[in-house]
Amino acid sequence: MQNGFYAVTGAMVTQFNRLDQISNNLANVNTNGFKKDDQVIGDFMRLYQEKRDELPLNNNTKDAAKFLNRSLNRVPRIVESYKDFSLGSMVKTDNKLDLALGEENLFFAVKTPDGIRLTKDGAFSLNEKGQMVTKEGYLVLSKSYFKNQQPIELPVNAVDIMIDKSGKIKYLDQTAFDTPVYRNDIMVVRVDDLKSLKSVGENLFTLDAEEPELQMRIVDNPVSVYQGMLEKSNVNPVREMSALIETNRLVEMYQKAMTTQMDDINRDAITKLASVRA
Repeated sequence: MQNGFYAVTGAMVTQFNRLDQISNNLANVNTNGFKKDDQVIGDFMRLYQEKRDELPLNNNTKDAAKFLNRSLNRVPRIVESYKDFSLGSMVKTDNKLDLALGEENLFFAVKTPDGIRLTKDGAFSLNEKGQMVTKEGYLVLSKSYFKNQQPIELPVNAVDIMIDKSGKIKYLDQTAFDTPVYRNDIMVVRVDDLKSLKSVGENLFTLDAEEPELQMRIVDNPVSVYQGMLEKSNVNPVREMSALIETNRLVEMYQKAMTTQMDDINRDAITKLASVRA
């Protein structure tokens, strides 16, 4: 009796965690550059059986482990949580400071109070000092940042800003309308192993690497920086709503199963208690 109760309880906890993940995805449908969360769900006994021969256990310990895990037979659990870094749709905005990257493993670098972070959100603007910043006010870094520690800053007389596909920033000023003035290159970072990225909130990621390694990841000549465009969230709202409905139904099903299990356990306990007293 209890085996089924454990399995249903484990399944219900797993579905609650899945509900949290789906809710977060739906909440960020309109967040620029947001990458959806996903999960792999497996069951305890199957995973144990796949790995048991690799465990450094003697026979006695393995038998004990088998006995222990029989009470958790086929309990669903989250095997892995991960980010889906596939590209979202590109939307034209015609805003000179809106930028999009055309490859899923390319990121902008920004300076936060906690250090350098990576982002796919290219909705930039200029602050009161003429520095390029994110919506949160974090400085957008230039390719030369590690050499001179200088932010991307445009003069007040800049009347038109041009950013080409390689990330070169030029502008026209009020004194020379026909001759673009080169200012800087925007830093674009390539991350080949996307699993090494950790989400830290505010649509930002941190890289499991020290600063020198981050410098080595800077792309010298990117060819997929698109001005006047934004990458939108890669969340498919229809799919997520379907998953939400499915998960809610599973939770309801597990609730009914738990009630049935408890009724059976109580009935069995009453029957045994009555027979003992008789």
